[in-house]
Amino acid sequence: MYKLLLSWRYLKTRFIALASIVSVTLGVATLIVVNSVMAGFVDQMQSRIHGILSDVEISAPLLSDIKQPTAFIEEVREVVGDDLKELTSVVRSNALISFNFNDRQWTQHVMLLGIDDETFGKVTDFEPYLTNDIKKEKFSFDLEETGYAMFDNAGWKYRREKFWHQQELEKLQREYRNLYDEEAKRVMLDQANSSGYTADGRLIQEDSPAPSIENPTKAKFAALPKTAPDIDKLYQTKTDRDKTNADRFAAVKNDGTVELAPFDPHVGRRKKLTTEEMFNPARDQYTGIILGLGISERKMREHDGTLTEIYMVNPGDDVQMTFLSGGNAKPVIENFTLVDFYSSNMHEYDSSFAFVPLSELQNLRGMVNPLTGEGAVSAIQIKLNEGSNLDEVRDRLLSRFPPDQFALNIRTWQDSQRPLLSAIQMELTILNILLFMIIAVAGFGILATFFMIVVEKTRDIGILKALGAPSRGVMSIFLGYGMSLGLVGTGVGVVIGLLFVAYINRIADFVGWLTGQEVFDPEFYYFDKIPTIVNPTMVVWVGLGAILIAVLASVLPALRAARLHPVEALRYE
Repeated sequence: MYKLLLSWRYLKTRFIALASIVSVTLGVATLIVVNSVMAGFVDQMQSRIHGILSDVEISAPLLSDIKQPTAFIEEVREVVGDDLKELTSVVRSNALISFNFNDRQWTQHVMLLGIDDETFGKVTDFEPYLTNDIKKEKFSFDLEETGYAMFDNAGWKYRREKFWHQQELEKLQREYRNLYDEEAKRVMLDQANSSGYTADGRLIQEDSPAPSIENPTKAKFAALPKTAPDIDKLYQTKTDRDKTNADRFAAVKNDGTVELAPFDPHVGRRKKLTTEEMFNPARDQYTGIILGLGISERKMREHDGTLTEIYMVNPGDDVQMTFLSGGNAKPVIENFTLVDFYSSNMHEYDSSFAFVPLSELQNLRGMVNPLTGEGAVSAIQIKLNEGSNLDEVRDRLLSRFPPDQFALNIRTWQDSQRPLLSAIQMELTILNILLFMIIAVAGFGILATFFMIVVEKTRDIGILKALGAPSRGVMSIFLGYGMSLGLVGTGVGVVIGLLFVAYINRIADFVGWLTGQEVFDPEFYYFDKIPTIVNPTMVVWVGLGAILIAVLASVLPALRAARLHPVEALRYE
């Protein structure tokens, strides 16, 4: 009983012990906060990467394809067996996307993915990352009327208004151009008459009378000028033009004239499209495409420091994709209509991924076998049942499809992200070692404090031993003292750390308001709030480690106190 009383007395009366307790408290609280925040970041990152990637992927090498995928998929199903939940086929192609923004042509490299709209969402977390509410429930590559809550202008209403205004603008431009052409003709005619030229551009000699109907042969003309023909010669009136086969190739203009088109001998065999059959951008759309949000989104700060977002293209706009066809690698240029955005909050993917229908990309790239009608694919993505061993399934697939024979890359999502995951794990390990040094510093403080107490209490230790206290009892007094410091410091540190984690976003907002600068800027971190995960096992290990350091720091002073001889201790001054 005297051991506990002495330990409690030393703990209350020695204010220097308070510094050791504060050091332990800060170390424990810091470890809990940092580990919780890092665990939240890692969990968010891994869940997003895993949601984007499939559990296991079988992919062909670059610039190569998996031929006859139907038969290949049946073999994969047999190898995976009961672990298989779903699989899908994907076509990948490097591409360039081009679109207009503020009368400028923007071009960017993207990874174009052809996906199956029926199975791709069952293998990856694709649909939850879409921005349109309707497509999250039922996915398609069609432009929607509504559901674009995060955009001011998007969908069919935006597309109809945009192209209606564009058509009206083009109509006004044509009218103004026609007026300008008529005015230019009149001015040129006036200049020609005043300078001695005829209407067809020939020079009238000054000593010759002007030609007339009564005397047309008296006019003498100079040689034709060596200049380009007048553009008016390309036009003729509807009533005076030659009634020949060329009439079928003439485009009627608004002013009653026609512009002759190049001769086409097969025009009679071609189908004449009606107005309803012709593509009308205000009514029709091209093949749908879904872009990563980072391709269009740009974050900007206003003068007052507020963060704003602008979008260079909106759902309903048309974009142009340029990519290579399969085999002979010819460039393919195709228009697509943006129908939605993909936002996984992973900048690497949001700024480079574009999704189109699988069959459309296979046709455009010439990947469809004309004999069988089956299209080749770039990869097979596999979703496994919950609890399946990814590495075991990968090894079975490698045994069935050896890389030296099939030239296929078979790997899990963890294999594909191994460098990133290993780097994060190494960072966490080093960070924990550095933070534990804070508690180690507190341990050295406890060590120095206890040595000072032993020197100061030498006579008291001698009296205790003279009264019959054993060496083990004296030693336990200081060990109990060290444990008390560790328990108090650890307990307070755990409480402070957990409270800090619980209110970390409010604390970050307060610090941002106090300093005038955001602590957690979503422009860089792509998170709306600081993610945290408190692992009870981590909290227990941190607490036990802090208590152990405090106890170990008190061992040497306790041994010295236990070895003191009673007579020498009583004679100590």
